[in-house]
Parts: sequence; structure tokens; C-alpha cells
Amino acid sequence: MFGFFKKKKKEPENLEEILAQFKDLKENFETLSKELKNLKEESVFSIQKISIFRYNPFSDIGSNQSFSIALLDGNDSGVIITSLYTREGNRTYGKPIKEGISKYTLSEEEKEAIGRAKGSQIRNPKSEIRNKS
Repeated sequence: MFGFFKKKKKEPENLEEILAQFKDLKENFETLSKELKNLKEESVFSIQKISIFRYNPFSDIGSNQSFSIALLDGNDSGVIITSLYTREGNRTYGKPIKEGISKYTLSEEEKEAIGRAKGSQIRNPKSEIRNKS
């Protein structure tokens, strides 16, 4: 609609100007390639894999109000957070994960959440509900 802010590119008039534009394009491409490589290397350390696993750890309490959530980076390192709901209260636990393993004992539900997170990406988080009897 309005072309006030558009820069009009000058067409090259001779071979020298064409070569200069190719040189500029090559330099821009190399710069972008380096930046992309750096972004890929850094993104390994951001949360990429998420899984939440809801369950009922006690037979006398219903509606799957307990859960374990795994938040992992590209190296399968991160944290598992577990919340256990009882009639008397709620307890929350956090355990560090390094390369898919924790130095702390993991419950079956926590192992399940970690396993599911390893198979997921942040674009497609998985959530399942299960009753434990």
C-alpha cells in the first residue's frame, strides 16, 4: 500500500557491481551460517523434551491428582518434579536428571515420565492418565 519505507535496490550496471553483490551475499551467508551453528550448539541446553504423567498412587483417593513432570534438554538432562496428593495434604519433590539418570531413587511413575519425555519434543508434549491400584 505505502512504499515510503521500502528501499529501492539499484540494479547492477556492470560486471564489477555484480561481483561486488555476490561478495556481499557470500559474506552475509557466512555470517548467517556461523550464527546458525552457534544457535544449534546453544539450543542443546534449553528445555526441549517435556512429559507429564498423571496417576493415582493411593487406592482410596481418586481422580489422578498426583503427577510427575519431566523437563529435559537435548542431552536428556534437567529435572523431574513429582507432586503426591493425599487427603491430608500435598507433597512436592524435585530431582535432578543428568543424561536420563538421577542419583536419587526414582519411582516407576517418574521413570515413565522421563521415558516419555525422551521420546517427545516441546512441539508435541505427551500427557497420559493412568490409575494405579
